[in-house]
Amino acid sequence: MFTPTSRRISLAVATLTACALLPAGVYAQEEDEDEVFIVVPEEMAEDALEDADADAEEDDEVITIDGEEYSLGDLQGELLDEVAVEAERLTTVGGAAQRLGEEELERQEYDDPHAVLLQVPGVYVRPEEGFGLRPNIGMRGANAERSKKVTLMEDGILFGPAPYAAPAAYYFPIVNRMVGVEVFKGPAAVKYGPNTLGGAINWITRDAPDEGMEGGIDVNAGSYLTGKAHAHFGMGNDWGGFLVEGIHWQSDGFKELDGGGDTGFNRQEFMAKGRLNTDRDAEVVHEVQMKLGYSREHSNETYLGLTDADFDAAPLRRYAASQLDQMDWDRTEIELRYLLDIGEDFDLSVTGYRHDFQRTWLKLNGFVDPTPVEEILASPNSGRRAIFYDVLTGKQDSSAPGETLVLGGNAREFVSQGVQAIGHHRTNGDTWYNQLELGLRLHNDSIERNHTHEEYLMRSMDMVRNEVPTSLSTENRGEALALAAHVIDEFFIANLTITPGLRAEFIRTDFTDYKTDETSDNFMTVLIPGLGAHYAITPEFGVLAGAHRGFSPVSPGQPEQVKPETSVNYEAGVRYAKEQTGTLVEAIGFFNDYGNLIGECSFSTGCEEDLVDRQFNAGDVWIYGAEVAAAHTFALGGKWFLPGRAAYTFTQTEFQSSFSSQNPQFGEVEEGDALPYVPQHQASLQLGVTNQTFALNGRLTYVGQMREEAGQGDEGQKTSDYATIDLLSSYEFLAGFSAYAKVSNLIGTQTIASRRPYGARPIAPFMARLGLKYAF
Repeated sequence: MFTPTSRRISLAVATLTACALLPAGVYAQEEDEDEVFIVVPEEMAEDALEDADADAEEDDEVITIDGEEYSLGDLQGELLDEVAVEAERLTTVGGAAQRLGEEELERQEYDDPHAVLLQVPGVYVRPEEGFGLRPNIGMRGANAERSKKVTLMEDGILFGPAPYAAPAAYYFPIVNRMVGVEVFKGPAAVKYGPNTLGGAINWITRDAPDEGMEGGIDVNAGSYLTGKAHAHFGMGNDWGGFLVEGIHWQSDGFKELDGGGDTGFNRQEFMAKGRLNTDRDAEVVHEVQMKLGYSREHSNETYLGLTDADFDAAPLRRYAASQLDQMDWDRTEIELRYLLDIGEDFDLSVTGYRHDFQRTWLKLNGFVDPTPVEEILASPNSGRRAIFYDVLTGKQDSSAPGETLVLGGNAREFVSQGVQAIGHHRTNGDTWYNQLELGLRLHNDSIERNHTHEEYLMRSMDMVRNEVPTSLSTENRGEALALAAHVIDEFFIANLTITPGLRAEFIRTDFTDYKTDETSDNFMTVLIPGLGAHYAITPEFGVLAGAHRGFSPVSPGQPEQVKPETSVNYEAGVRYAKEQTGTLVEAIGFFNDYGNLIGECSFSTGCEEDLVDRQFNAGDVWIYGAEVAAAHTFALGGKWFLPGRAAYTFTQTEFQSSFSSQNPQFGEVEEGDALPYVPQHQASLQLGVTNQTFALNGRLTYVGQMREEAGQGDEGQKTSDYATIDLLSSYEFLAGFSAYAKVSNLIGTQTIASRRPYGARPIAPFMARLGLKYAF
């Protein structure tokens, strides 16, 4: 559990000064020249605090809020007691857990979840289309492909289309409507599943206001007609509240299609929340919440990339053969949550949920001739491959049956539904504190695949449908039913915090191939223990260590020889947190010992169609490295502050055996080979300068080169290392009104993000936008 984003309140002049780099939930009194500051929860930093006594002196110990007097002791004690306990628990947790709050998310106005998560050490990303529509996220070496090995949540609920049956995250929420993100690694991730290999990510949405009326509008536009319109409005009182929110995001796309055409996208997301509760001052509080959501996307996206030579000449080019590629999907969600609080000792949350997701991706699969597209692009000047290359680019028309282009219409329907309950019981004495958490989730998800083939001829740069009827290539259904339970106990005594935990998963999967009438089923049972410990040597400085079991289940329909992905993960490090200055320095080393790593085939990895969704054992693998995070806000004098944040990750990976794999990311593996798409070095540095009305923030991101296939030394293809710089400046010109200017990839870095599945594709180029916000 994490407390709300903090703000820093000046008691001397009763104004608000952003202090987002303070660890979330840290509350302290400090003196800075002629001002006295106290950090309070964000919900207290509303209009009432702006009306605080403007005549308070430096040595005053009383602040007036709406006519009521509060001493600093009151604020730090009675009003902030509960959240202060949470703050202390955050800095003494025996594992890696980071939180980015709303102000940190707004500091760069990122649309791309990749850019947001690169601020957290130990998280790796692989860009695909440049906007983060379908993120590839990995943690501590776990495969980033379609974020399959990461537990993804929104408000604590799994949001993947089918997290057990088909974990590829073809849906991802628009991060602009998020007010926070939590990242859990090591033993801190044990209570989240089904994947505990690398960790878990929880995105936090906006809640209905507790009191009064709140809302905001945010619009921007810029390069490539990229723009956003985002609005939210809510009201609340002591007995309930509601919130409605909507966002439209679009771009004409930065890629240039041979012969002309749209390479952009448009997305919309809408959310409504409602809340009813009993008297919150009572000993027993009941609350019911409902959340409804609808999302849709139309994007003219493709898997087809370029030859290396064409990339060097024009990295934003797109071949004519990709002109019909497009993704269309829509998603609905409904969640109903019941909350029970009994004093300070017990709370219970029970949530029922259902998410429906339908998608169709029409995309180039290749030619009628069996020569793979990736081989054509790797050697486009030899023999028949030169002819195929000319057809792809539209330079030559299709003139033989083998030169007919095949497009696949991959239609899939997903359902994810279930009910989960989480309860906490707290006890404490004069020198000790204990919190017991019990969780239970019954989850069902399914995927139905209906894949088709259509044939087209290249005619004068246009794709023309031939007379061959559409054929059905894949028709199957996979389903999973999972019962998961966890128990986590957090015990603090004598500066030592110990957090043992245990997760149990009972998973049944069923698979039916409607084309062959073959069926299969599987049942898995797994126990996932974990233990974290933290010892506070001083109030600010402590050491931590932990170990837990990593696990990822087998998807439905896999051969019997495919085993679950398992590992034993270790970590140890130090943490320094000084609440008064908002300083946080953390260094953690980790070692993940995989007993069996799984590789999964997909179109995005370049697998042949008959192997798509197949999983392969990859044997023993070692993944080890170090994560460093640092944050501090420097007082520059007057009302000026300089917030800073840095993150660095070092990672080394090694296969412990030799084998041959049909997964093209592995291929012929030799002992000692490194995993693909895991950079050895990755870093992020943020600096800014801010006062009450003006802010200028910049970020430098560095991502080291990544292998595109398992290997070692200089062998095999690799992406290039690269660095990008992003800037955002904002100015509040009237109360509630602010304007901002955003520049991403300021220096115009252009490099190959990936060559999979079909050729080189770029990262996003230089882009600029202007925006306007109004909040009340």
